[in-house]
Amino acid sequence: MRYPARRDHELTLRFMAEPTDMNIYRKVHGGAVMKWIDQAGYACAAGWCGRACVTVYVGGIRFYKPILIGQLVEVHARLIYTGRTSMHVAVDVNSRDLQTQASAPTTHCVIVFVALDETGLPVEVPPWTPRTKTAKALHAYARRLLAMGKNLEKEMGAHLPRTPA
Repeated sequence: MRYPARRDHELTLRFMAEPTDMNIYRKVHGGAVMKWIDQAGYACAAGWCGRACVTVYVGGIRFYKPILIGQLVEVHARLIYTGRTSMHVAVDVNSRDLQTQASAPTTHCVIVFVALDETGLPVEVPPWTPRTKTAKALHAYARRLLAMGKNLEKEMGAHLPRTPA
């Protein structure tokens, strides 16, 4: 008997910030945080669509507070919007001091992934419908970001260097 594929729309990765993640200021390097964000976002998107995906946009990444070596890091990714071939994933990073148990948000962004078929071409993804009040608010947030992104893309396109004909 075949069962329908499980489609999780959110996940959390947890791990310790290690000395190999450290920058010259003895805090976690921003590039390490961006890698964790992309990994969690990818796992969420690929888990939803059941296919390989590529990152096509990372928007509004905001670093609120540094992560210290030895802190527990939680990277929470959740699907907030699906297009025809795209998935928008909100990613929030929190860190926790294990001695005091104090937790703080450190980073937030939205990533857009596109699902690919075996030949590397975009393929349709299962639609996602928000059901809770929080999910509906995040869905509306994604739609606003999508509209802003289209305007930004148009503006940036106007400033790209022209290739000679």
